[in-house]
Order: sequence, then structure tokens, then C-alpha cells
Amino acid sequence: MAAALVACGFTACHSDHACAANRLSGTRPNVIIVLVDDMGYSDLGCYGGEIETPNIDALAAGGLRFTQFYNQGRCCPTRASLITGLQPHQVGIGHMTASPGKPLGFEGPYQGYLNDNCTTIASVLKSAGYQTLMTGKWHLGAENKACWPLQRGFDRYYGCISGAINYFKPGGDRGLTEGEQATEVPDDFYATDTFTDKAIGYIDEAVQQEDQPFFLYLAYNAPHWPLNAKWEDFQKYRGKYQGGWDQLIEARNRRQRELGILAEGTQPAPHPGPKWDSLPQKQRDRLDAVMAAYAGCVDSIDQNIGKLVDHLKSIDQFDDTVIFFLSDNGACQEGGPFGKGGEAMVKNPPLETVDGVRIGMHWAGACNTPYRKYKHYVHEGGACTPMIAHWPRGIAAQDRGTLIQQPAYLQDFMTTLIDLSGGSYPDSVPACQGKSIVPLLSGVREPIHSEPLFWEHEGNAAVRDGQWKLVREYEHPWELYDLSNDRTELHDLSQQQPQRRAEMIKQWETWATETGVRFPVRFNMYEFLKNKK
Repeated sequence: MAAALVACGFTACHSDHACAANRLSGTRPNVIIVLVDDMGYSDLGCYGGEIETPNIDALAAGGLRFTQFYNQGRCCPTRASLITGLQPHQVGIGHMTASPGKPLGFEGPYQGYLNDNCTTIASVLKSAGYQTLMTGKWHLGAENKACWPLQRGFDRYYGCISGAINYFKPGGDRGLTEGEQATEVPDDFYATDTFTDKAIGYIDEAVQQEDQPFFLYLAYNAPHWPLNAKWEDFQKYRGKYQGGWDQLIEARNRRQRELGILAEGTQPAPHPGPKWDSLPQKQRDRLDAVMAAYAGCVDSIDQNIGKLVDHLKSIDQFDDTVIFFLSDNGACQEGGPFGKGGEAMVKNPPLETVDGVRIGMHWAGACNTPYRKYKHYVHEGGACTPMIAHWPRGIAAQDRGTLIQQPAYLQDFMTTLIDLSGGSYPDSVPACQGKSIVPLLSGVREPIHSEPLFWEHEGNAAVRDGQWKLVREYEHPWELYDLSNDRTELHDLSQQQPQRRAEMIKQWETWATETGVRFPVRFNMYEFLKNKK
């Protein structure tokens, strides 16, 4: 056990961190990780948003909110790091998973599916006696079943093996799977609801085994495009965004200051779009509908979190269940500057396709306020996610509702769950990259990471070392920020600190070389497939 913990970045009890962690280590609670898809940093009420999220806000009020929790900037690299505790390049998903029916035809850091040189949280917890359950979006490789959930440690699975799906009626090569078999779409299917209902059913089966705790990975596809909001959820928000992104950002920033998420002296990043009042009224009305569809999808997530929490309480499992809630990356700009679709497309969405409403870059920039950029990028708006940890029996009453300002990232889940479960990490695969966040759950308010943290996606790259962050957009110069007083990355210090900049570039290039990152010319799967033809 001790050797396994050292391999995952945990040390013996020679510090306050370790001693605090020991108070909770091996307590073997149930664990639920809820991962949502393409949600902005400020969308939740407890992070400043106006969308009604009372159930998620209640988890935050009774738990901890992380303000500097990092993802990998994109859907499947994030899932790869979360599930394995490694960098996505180490497990074969340095860019994206191969599209259904389009294998890339090579192996290595960018092969497009989960490789064999890693373990998963499910496998580790299963070996520790946990029942391992998953519903929702897998997105770690579709062509080879050796990459699928049941082959990677899960006892039960229901969801979509590939990426985006239609919320009402998935179809084509983006259908539904239960266990290892394709399954028909139920008549009353709505992805957010059905994934929750299936998860509740799996939990009910699991709790019948009284001596075995459960691990549930609930990976919603919402609010990823197509924004298939239910009509009643859409109508709830229709007309509420007529004031546009300027008004939205101002209101969210004001609430963020009240909540302590945005420091009084910190300026939010400027919005990338035009002034709202400069747009034609017809365009503004369509954009209001687009954002209402997005808000409806987030609201539906919250309704389902309420359903899940109520069920856990009804079966007396809530108090001893750790719930982690986070997003896989920042809000998504993939619909062009002004998004796509409108009210008519919400009311009569295309089915069996991923065509549909998208919010676009300008709404995404507002959803990620106060930070710069969005999905794909590793500036704070793309790579910093809201993350909530809730555990009635583990988090002391005096700590509940606290903001956690210490940096943490996806790879920390593996180490944390090993710590809580008493499981062990195999020494036959690369040592996991994370540190346990159990000290933070225990009340310690010192950093858990003293080592640099690294990112690369599509040539967008970063290294964070303490308060310093070096970051770049692909084919742009490196930028240097002191995050201790510039979380919104507005004051580039690369010219004032040339030596620090050079040292951090060297750090990143050393890591990139060791990890198999393609640079200075990036690897992009879509470019590769286009050129392959």
C-alpha cells in the first residue's frame, strides 16, 4: 500500500498534508464523479451565473468550491486524464479520439484511443472491492472494444461510446450502448434524464451488496452541442438574454465579486465580440434563443442532480457519498462567432444527428467570464473548470461553503480515490501524475502541488509553476503571467521577465519531449485525416 501511494504522488505522514489526509484515508466512502460537457466557468449560480442551479449550488454550500481546478482544454483529453491519472499523450489521446469508422492507422501518443499502458480509476477501485458503474459519454475510443468501459474496469455501463449525440434520439454511428451491445433508443429518451435514471438503477443494485461501496462515473453530454433543450426548459429562459453578453458579463462579474471568486482588484478579460447594441434586433432575438437553449440544458443537469441527491437520501447513502462535480473544459466556441440555429430549431430539432443549435464564440466568451479563451485553449477560460466536492461525513461543518484557492487538476482524482478507498496503483504502468486532494477536503489550506503542471492541445500549450503561468496559442508567442495578482491573464510579463520566460519554456519543452508531444509543429487529427485522403 505505501509503495503504491508513493507511486501516485503521496508521501508518508511527515507533513500536515499527510497527517490531515490520514484522518480520511481508507474510509471507503461511495464516490460519484459527475462530469458535464462544455459548461462555462461562470454558468452555475455558485460561480456567479444567472441560470437556476439550486441543487448544484446546495452541493457547493455544503461542500467545497475549487477556483483553480484544471482540465485538459477539450472533451476526450480531459476524460483520458481523469480516468487514468496520466497526461492524455501518455495514454494515446494527445489530440482527439479517432472518429467512428476512421481509424488513424498508427500507435503512439496521438493514436486516438486509450492504450494498454495505463490503468483506470474503475480498475483500481474494483480491485479494492468497489462496484464500478458508469452512464453517459465515454469518448476514449470506439472502434476497438478493448477500449470500452467494461474492458477498463467498469461493472455496468450505459451511454454513448463515441462523442456528441442527439439528446432526444441518437442515431447513425453515434448510438447507445448498454454493456457491450448496441441498444435501441427508448421512446421517452432524453440523454440527461436517462443517464441519471440508469445511474440510479445501477446504484440500487449496488447497495444491495452492503459490504461493497460503489463508484459511479456519471458523464453527461450536456451542454455540448447540439443544444437539444426540452421546450419547457427553453421557454423558462427565452427573453432573459435580450440584454446580451455585455449585460451578462457585468452581472456575473458582480456576483463573482460578492462570492469572492473574482477579487476586487482583478479586471475580467475583455469580451471577444462586438457591442450587443450594434447588432440588428433580429440577430439579437435569435441570439437570445440560442443562449436560452444553452441555459435550458444546464438547468436540466441541475434538475437531474436534484433527482440523484434525493434518491441517495432516500436510500440512506447521501452522507457517506463523496460527490465531485466538474466540467470537461470551458464553454464551446465551435459554432462560429454568432452560433447556429434559433427558436425554430429548438422547437423542432433534427433527430438522429448532431446537427442543431450551438452557442458560438461570443456567448462562449461570456460563459467563461472572467477568463480568456474557451474550449481548445489552455488559457484560463479553456482549461479552468468549476469543481465542487461534497461529502457530509468527510468535510467538517466549519469548512462547508469554503472556496479552495489551491491549484489542482484532473490527474489528482486517481490519487485521491486511491487514498480514500485503500486501493493500490499497479507498478506495471507509468506512475500517475496526480496528488491527493484529501488534505484539502480535510481542512488543510496549503498547496498540494509544488511541481510544475503542464498542458498541450492542438499546439496550445502551458506550464504552471507556483504562481507563474507560461501559456501560448499555437503559432503565437509565449505569454507569462503572475496568477497571484493576474488570474485573468491580462498583463503579459514575458518582456519584463525574460529569464523566467526562458526557464519555463525549457521546462515545457523538456516535459513535451519526454511525453511525446509533437512540437513545434502540432499534431491535429482532423488535419491528418484531410491530408490522408
